[in-house]
Amino acid sequence: MAIINFGGVDEQVVTREEFPLSRAREVLKNETVAVLGYGVQGPGQSLNMRDNGIRVIVGQRPNTPSWERAVRDGWMPGVTLFPLEEAAAKGTIIEYLLSDAGQKEFWPKLKPHLTEGKTLFFSHGFAITYRNLTGVVPPKNIDVIMVAPKGSGLSVRRNFLEGSGINASYAIFQNYTGKAEEKVLALGIAIGSGYLFYTTFEKEVYSDLVGERGVLMGAIEGIMEAQYNELRRHGHSPSEAFNETVEEFTQSLIRLAAEKGMDWLYANCSTTSQRGALDWKGRFRDAVAPLFTELYKRVADGTEARIVLERNSQPDYRQKLNAELAEMANLEMWKAGEKVRELRPENWKREA
Repeated sequence: MAIINFGGVDEQVVTREEFPLSRAREVLKNETVAVLGYGVQGPGQSLNMRDNGIRVIVGQRPNTPSWERAVRDGWMPGVTLFPLEEAAAKGTIIEYLLSDAGQKEFWPKLKPHLTEGKTLFFSHGFAITYRNLTGVVPPKNIDVIMVAPKGSGLSVRRNFLEGSGINASYAIFQNYTGKAEEKVLALGIAIGSGYLFYTTFEKEVYSDLVGERGVLMGAIEGIMEAQYNELRRHGHSPSEAFNETVEEFTQSLIRLAAEKGMDWLYANCSTTSQRGALDWKGRFRDAVAPLFTELYKRVADGTEARIVLERNSQPDYRQKLNAELAEMANLEMWKAGEKVRELRPENWKREA
């Protein structure tokens, strides 16, 4: 475990060099990891652990698209793929990767299988932090831990196959056996984390919910829509508006920021763009700061959690969600994006 200075602040991190895969395999050699849920995080984490030599089984509701996907991924019904309760009974470490609303719904069925000495694993702090809303209160005689990858389940798998990894946070809520820390680090390495940094369940869910509603998803889509619409109002073509709003950002500029930071991105753009960006970034920061203050308050007081549980527990939730996503997909901006992506060089037909 290393102490790394991040911008003047020391933080505790764990790398693969300090906690190699060989040690993770040793820690987990007598464990059976039951991954409950094969939706967002389940596939990537379970497949990475299987490839890393960890004993893994999957729990999923039969006769669902996710069950069929698990079969296609090589999980064998009755051998490594089971209904949720059966997998929970067989697992010594239970990765609870159902949706947040799904965790609340299934909890009464899971709890009887959380017998003394088992480990309950989360990849999100939601159910524990908002336990007054979810009812997820673990028994005292088990370990409760979390590894939260800082990326989608798809990225967890893709990065693993490419030989890199997704950075992840880790936390311990209960350490009944005295071995929770080595287990959480072993699982973090086994699922393919790039490095692991320490947090708490509460801090993880607060930062995660703010990030998703803010810069990572909600704010970026809102800002893109606003800029695209303004350009179109002034007669710019859909192709031009999309390229100046989305394509240049995703295919060029953000890669520079990922490589060496925002100053590196600025340094590799024209002096005109540098001047404009430096002059306007503060105005955008100040304009949205009150929104982030309100957003953090709503996350911390449970308002956002209540909305998630209420809406995502409705029987027609999936249909309503698909309708909202379809509405976004049918925006002119993203229709233009379909055509722009088709014209990317990697999609060109090569001459014989």
